[in-house]
Amino acid sequence: MTERASNDLLVLRGLRTIPSKRQRRKEYKGNRPKGQGAAEMDRTEFGFAGRRFEVFSPTLLAVLRFAFLFGSLALGADLSTLRGDEPKEPAATETEAPLPGLKRLAPNADVWLDPVKKQLVMRGEVVLRRGPLELFACLKRTKEHEAIVAVDTKAYVVHAGLIACGAESGNPAKFQPEFTPARGTEIEVWVEWTDAAGKTQRVDAREWIKDVKTGKPMAYPWVFGGSGFWTDPQDGKQYYQAEDGDFICISNFPSAMLDLPVESSNANSALMFEAFTDRIPPDKTKVLVYLVPKKGAKKQEPAAKPAPGATSGGREPT
Repeated sequence: MTERASNDLLVLRGLRTIPSKRQRRKEYKGNRPKGQGAAEMDRTEFGFAGRRFEVFSPTLLAVLRFAFLFGSLALGADLSTLRGDEPKEPAATETEAPLPGLKRLAPNADVWLDPVKKQLVMRGEVVLRRGPLELFACLKRTKEHEAIVAVDTKAYVVHAGLIACGAESGNPAKFQPEFTPARGTEIEVWVEWTDAAGKTQRVDAREWIKDVKTGKPMAYPWVFGGSGFWTDPQDGKQYYQAEDGDFICISNFPSAMLDLPVESSNANSALMFEAFTDRIPPDKTKVLVYLVPKKGAKKQEPAAKPAPGATSGGREPT
């Protein structure tokens, strides 16, 4: 079994999630005994290493393994059997599916599986309309200062959902010994919202991202790099790195779940993309984000730079 295959199985088994820096500070301040310094406190005592999620249905685990090994799922997988410690932050408040026939993947995540169309649907909100970008979408309360949309979910849940839709993870971008772009199944990203006139609008998410060199919408597709895992040196436990916010990226990160299959610097002075302000609805607009594994393209190899204004030929979900 390859390292990537092993990593996918770890996700399907319900890996612990890595808390963000903000969560660590919050948990520490709320649980540190009076007068005790940071160096004196064992992180495991206040939940740093204790946030764990498990698949406790043997049948469900078998179905997810089948989906991973053979790349398709003919029935609706329901990850609502994922359980864990009580969340430190409020759970998702909107419990009804945004569309009929969807399966919620986890009780505290605003993400649903469409088992018929083999796509994921997430609820989100516009959080940024202008300025340079490193992501199209981040997880809520992580990187809202450099992403257009924030979604209230767990990255590992979405990773498992993409596998259930037939996608295959490849690898995130690597920087040593030389740069290697992300690769994996190409994932189309669509965004839907209701405008001021009450009309439903739906566009390719790349229409909201401007290439600073061409002045046109971003031409590159997203691929399912699949992030990676961080091992706590104290206890050896593993954590899914994308939980720190690197969710749907347009700058390369070794922890990205979705990334571009080309070199795209995350240095502030060399960012390639910015928000296409005129095309983005107002701040706090509620949106639906669709993730659709592209048919006939199981693994997208690192791509050559397309001609300015070219697109990847995405299809609009219905």
